[in-house]
Amino acid sequence: MRVLLWHVHGSWTTAFVAGNHDYLVPVTPDRGPDGRGRARTWDWPASVREGTPEQLRDADVDVVVLQRTRDLELCREWLGREPGRDLPAVFLEHNAPGLEPGDGPVPHTRHPLADRDDIPVAHVTHFNRLFYDNGRAPTTVIEHGIVDPGDRWTGELARAAVVTNEPVRRGRTVGADLLPGLAGVAPVDVFGMGLTGLHERYGLDPDRVALFDDPPQAAMHAELARRRVYVHPVRWTSLGLSLLEAMHLGMPVVALATTEVVEAVPADAGVISTRPERLWEGVRRFLDDPDAARLAGKAARAAALERYGLARFLADWDRLLTEVTR
Repeated sequence: MRVLLWHVHGSWTTAFVAGNHDYLVPVTPDRGPDGRGRARTWDWPASVREGTPEQLRDADVDVVVLQRTRDLELCREWLGREPGRDLPAVFLEHNAPGLEPGDGPVPHTRHPLADRDDIPVAHVTHFNRLFYDNGRAPTTVIEHGIVDPGDRWTGELARAAVVTNEPVRRGRTVGADLLPGLAGVAPVDVFGMGLTGLHERYGLDPDRVALFDDPPQAAMHAELARRRVYVHPVRWTSLGLSLLEAMHLGMPVVALATTEVVEAVPADAGVISTRPERLWEGVRRFLDDPDAARLAGKAARAAALERYGLARFLADWDRLLTEVTR
């Protein structure tokens, strides 16, 4: 099929474009949110090509994967076609309810497509589908799939790794305020985008907390695998792909038991709890006992491969795209 989608979430798109279709991603001169084009820090195949707004008007597209309400407007403006009526469409919902301005209170958040029945909503977690009020929109769940980075954990560095984007802006949502407590029990390496000002905002000691701003995905995976334990302090999100990637790497996991984490991380893969002090105890144990960390990491990898494998993910999407284009 010829699939149109916007480059919204790089890691998710990297898995999606590993399928057997042709993919068209809009590109604008500023490479802003409406047209980022091909990824620059992920390795995408040649089946992904860019199209300017002018080129999209005459593009041969079979189906569009929408990820923002803005995408509906751009389809009308750039393609001259109404998604769900003139163009088969799926709305991919990445976010947990309550994350976007105007979402309304959880658990009463009404999905933006709740009043439409012509575009199915594909949630990335069962938690998301449960907590949104989906109205009359047809819904399904296609859980994440991961391009396996390989069993690479060495744990040679007795440090904790955290991956987070824009923690200064997002604050408590991503658990940035929990970093001082984590740094009290372990040296910490934080990877992600928008890390400037994190030390100052939360009073973190640069000798205790190191920042690695926006590394390429392959380089980040290599560095993560050298850390002893992966820590996921996020309070409210969908299900962090970085968590699943760390599990694929064979890293033991210490994570807040919130949203879909309780389904994704089995008990033998690490420690999950809503009590930070329990999490810090788990971090200490893995730092002090590399063998325990290794065993937990193996369990984490086995669980991730079974539930979040790429083949299952692509097969699920093929089924859905076939249904909506009939």
